[in-house]
Amino acid sequence: MQFFKKHQLGIFGIFLGGILGYAYYHFIGCESGTCAITSKPLNSSIYGMVMGYLVFSMFQKSKKTIQDV
Repeated sequence: MQFFKKHQLGIFGIFLGGILGYAYYHFIGCESGTCAITSKPLNSSIYGMVMGYLVFSMFQKSKKTIQDV
């Protein structure tokens, strides 16, 4: 439970990124099928999840103590 509380922004970013990645595949996608990311919904969703985690985890505050330094 503490893990989810600590990483809630990153988890939300994964969830939102997956949805937006699939939406990108569905609405824009790749007509020819030669695009590496947007040719398959799984690839596009995973890419969105990774990007969502990276973007949202930038805004997460880290608590540093004297022991961490």
